[in-house]
Amino acid sequence: MKKAENPKSDTLKSTKMANQKIEGPQIEGLYTAMITPFDAQDKVDEKGLRMLIMRQLTARVSGIMVLGTTGEAPTLENYERDEIIKSAIDEAQGKIPVMVGCGTYCTKTTIDHAKQAQKYGASSLLIVVPYYNRPTQEGIYEHFKAISSEVSIPICIYNIASRTGKNLETDTLERLAQLPHIVSVKDSSGSLSQLTDVLERIAFKKRFFSLLSGDDAVTFPLLALGGHGVISVLSNLVPRAVKKLIDTAQEDLVRARAIHYSLKPLVSATFIETNPIPIKSMMQIAGLM
Repeated sequence: MKKAENPKSDTLKSTKMANQKIEGPQIEGLYTAMITPFDAQDKVDEKGLRMLIMRQLTARVSGIMVLGTTGEAPTLENYERDEIIKSAIDEAQGKIPVMVGCGTYCTKTTIDHAKQAQKYGASSLLIVVPYYNRPTQEGIYEHFKAISSEVSIPICIYNIASRTGKNLETDTLERLAQLPHIVSVKDSSGSLSQLTDVLERIAFKKRFFSLLSGDDAVTFPLLALGGHGVISVLSNLVPRAVKKLIDTAQEDLVRARAIHYSLKPLVSATFIETNPIPIKSMMQIAGLM
């Protein structure tokens, strides 16, 4: 693979990109949080992963994200991480951005994962608020500050208190948005009040900064409020339908609302049990795994 063979070139390109004048959000639209398919021997199904990525390309999604919660990243071995990142970037062929999940509750390990993803040619990084340790807001700030100083590609922060045990407060995010490379937040707080605060205090004031939904059920309300897109689980199954929701919301909220309600049963089914169990079962039923 060209990108994996020339990490110096990748770093140079990333540095140039970071120094370019930013006209608007770098991360927006529909990013699919890819599942990780496995074969009957519990090995990563590289051929299956490539097929699923090609399906996303055909649907013209804005980007894909690998090694997130939906991709079962916390349970993967390092060699499996390598395989997934390389396969995803190779299959995407530069046609769409590839975001890579790198977050852990250890700052050093997260930095190592981030550098690995950058070396292989990732377009951006998804980094979750440290889980289990439940740091203070100042601790969260210092965690992301340390990471942002070690990479040169965009970072999307992932706020999901239901899994981390700690909510990222808007005051803290406002500080983090001042740091290099932090350009987006994926919010799964479930609070429309918090989403509105983030839009008013940060996203509407910083043209480069984007707010993405981390919950398919909240995508339409967030778009109506002025949000920038979603990192979607459901789009593994129906990428064209979710993209139609995103695109339509830019022009006609009434039509977008109808699409939202038409997708509601699938969204509900996607989260009847812990993610990614339902979405993988649904894709198997649909013959996609």
